[in-house]
Amino acid sequence: MGKLDGKVAFITGAARGQGRSHAVRLAREGAAIIATDTTAKVESVPYPLATAEDLAETVRLVEDAGGRIVARDADVRDSHALAAAVKEGVDLFGRLDIVLANAGISSPAPTLLMSDDTWQDMIDINLTGVWKTLKASVRHIVAGGRGGSVVITSSIAAIHAHENTAHYSAAKAGLVMLMKVLAKELAPHSIRVNTVHPTTVATGMVLNEATFRLFRPDLDDPTRADFEEAARTLNRLPIAALEPEDVSDLVLFLVSDEAKYITGTTQVIDAGGVL
Repeated sequence: MGKLDGKVAFITGAARGQGRSHAVRLAREGAAIIATDTTAKVESVPYPLATAEDLAETVRLVEDAGGRIVARDADVRDSHALAAAVKEGVDLFGRLDIVLANAGISSPAPTLLMSDDTWQDMIDINLTGVWKTLKASVRHIVAGGRGGSVVITSSIAAIHAHENTAHYSAAKAGLVMLMKVLAKELAPHSIRVNTVHPTTVATGMVLNEATFRLFRPDLDDPTRADFEEAARTLNRLPIAALEPEDVSDLVLFLVSDEAKYITGTTQVIDAGGVL
């Protein structure tokens, strides 16, 4: 018996990183998965984005975990693609209970020097893309009449300011009030809405040259070891970064019946970073 037997979860940004980890973790607990990610290019993002092969690997891992999955290429900027992917999954699995609005990007830049496109891409994906995700999916939970859970991936950057992340921090902070308003609106339907706020997580969005330079501007060619040296100073517990599975454990708790009265909250998992 799994904690999520018979339930269905929709996850964006599922091709790798936290999204993939969430998909596998929920599948192990009995949930069927509707997974989306996109191969669309975002010129302002300074690291490789997901590939079709990445999403196929998520499918393999979910199926190896004993789960059922529908995976589609859908950009969170495209409401129609999101709605079509969700509908296909709901038609196949018969219901929707959980939404994990996880997709996001990073593109560090000084506030007054970043390009208009860098700012706009960030807001379009990390903020508006979450709203479009919720709009395309949550109505299916409402229609089911059984209640459910929504978890939005925010960041410690919504709480603690760091240089060169104004667009990222603004988007992630905006998700908090989006979550709180939606939590009020959906409470009569027994649908809970919460945000999770991780510190640095060891995924492709972080483990790249641009992020290494963000953390170590004092070096011409910083390595992962140099990044980790700086990253450890952000956390009070002696780690440089969380693993995606650490966040998945929190997400699983929030979407399970163990958290049936938790809604409208900001769930911080930061190794003591805000202390």
